[in-house]
Amino acid sequence: MSHTVIRQRMGLSSFRLLVIALAFGTLVTGCTSTSSSSVGVVDRNNAAPKRPVVTTGQYVVRPGDTLFSIAFRYGWDYKALAARNSIAPPYTIRPGQTIRFDGRSGGASGSASQTVVSSSSSSSKTTVTRRPVGTPAPSTSTQSNVASSTPAPVQVPASERAVGGWAWPANGVLIGKFASNGSLNKGIDIAGDLGQPVFAASDGSVVYAGSGLRGYGELVIIKHSDTYVSAYGHNRRLLVREGQQVKAGQTIAEMGSTGTDRVKLHFEIRRQGKPVDPLQFLPRR
Repeated sequence: MSHTVIRQRMGLSSFRLLVIALAFGTLVTGCTSTSSSSVGVVDRNNAAPKRPVVTTGQYVVRPGDTLFSIAFRYGWDYKALAARNSIAPPYTIRPGQTIRFDGRSGGASGSASQTVVSSSSSSSKTTVTRRPVGTPAPSTSTQSNVASSTPAPVQVPASERAVGGWAWPANGVLIGKFASNGSLNKGIDIAGDLGQPVFAASDGSVVYAGSGLRGYGELVIIKHSDTYVSAYGHNRRLLVREGQQVKAGQTIAEMGSTGTDRVKLHFEIRRQGKPVDPLQFLPRR
């Protein structure tokens, strides 16, 4: 039976309710769960949001931002983003500074407009607004225009997957696995108890410790090399500060449920800014 016939028989209001019900039914049936004795992908609606690479527009730095957190948020390698904006080591940025993603310099004048994306930590949506170049930014935080595409899975060289340099970041049941097919989960999720220790997965330097990235709650990002960083989300309490050197196995946080609906650790490894499957690096257990 066609949609036109259904609308004629049911009336427009009833037809709209049916469409809404079917839509919500699809969302409900799309959610999966697993028991504590099995491994599967769960909590996809609460996983850290996918971060497509942003290649247009600009971002206005806010208090608490670091170049590493901005690069992590928008799918960039921090060195490439620094080079794009002529930022030299140690990559210091300041509130109000403009970070470009498209390589164009600022300073355009006249009635031309620039696209800015604004987002809020209390909202899951991103709103695109336009304002004339040179107009003061609104009081809300501003971020870049997003031109998104699903990146291809990153193939990690076998020489970089050698076990020994990485350790599990927490004890607990693996409840969410990495997905590179457009799913929300760009890492793994480990269930545990509130307050249990979260460990650094490898030696490195803390380049971000805070709650400024929506969907990650209280988050720690560790730089391990010019190629790799790791991220630890949803913590209850952070035990390290930015700039601190850490060793593999060192306690860096307490597991929690900030930014999600259950106690768990969301763990990511990024190679040159791109998410890779952490299970390629962690020892089998």
